[in-house]
Amino acid sequence: MKINTLLLATLLSTSMSLASDTNPSTVSEMTVKQEGIKYIKMLGGALKEELQIHMKADKTGLGAMGFCTAQAESITKEVNSKFPEYALVRRTALKARNQANAADDLDKKIMKEYEASIVAKTFLPADIKVVQDGETTRIYKPLVTKGVCLKCHGMDISTEIQEVIKTHYPKDQAHGFELGSLRGMIVAEIKKHP
Repeated sequence: MKINTLLLATLLSTSMSLASDTNPSTVSEMTVKQEGIKYIKMLGGALKEELQIHMKADKTGLGAMGFCTAQAESITKEVNSKFPEYALVRRTALKARNQANAADDLDKKIMKEYEASIVAKTFLPADIKVVQDGETTRIYKPLVTKGVCLKCHGMDISTEIQEVIKTHYPKDQAHGFELGSLRGMIVAEIKKHP
């Protein structure tokens, strides 16, 4: 996998910081929410940086679409490989493009709560939800649709991008979004550990 040097440096720097923050004496000082947010930021930052590079290089969105198709899942796996074995981070949505990111029942419940708060105009993008699910704590960070997202997820997607979507994601549901709507979430899952 080819990742640009800046992204690799960011990941390595963050993982070195993470390694120092996950030793037993430090983890006890960090709340589960703080730990989850840290992992969410690692994945979100890595993906956002790459998307910005591709959007800047190709304003049509085709380059970003190519990046997502070719590298988003492998970057997610690479970022997860840096975490302790009791933790993982993933992306999900009510309307997923990649079926590997399909939401489970708890994810759907949380996203519907976020959508209701958007409709009620009580939503805050910084609203992080922490939910206990058996022996696992889930930390949810909402992803709100921004203008740049609409090139691949909006109502007026170019023919070229539609063709890429049809080829790589035949069961795509991740379109028809409006500015400010809930696009999906990044979820950190942290299992109970000593």
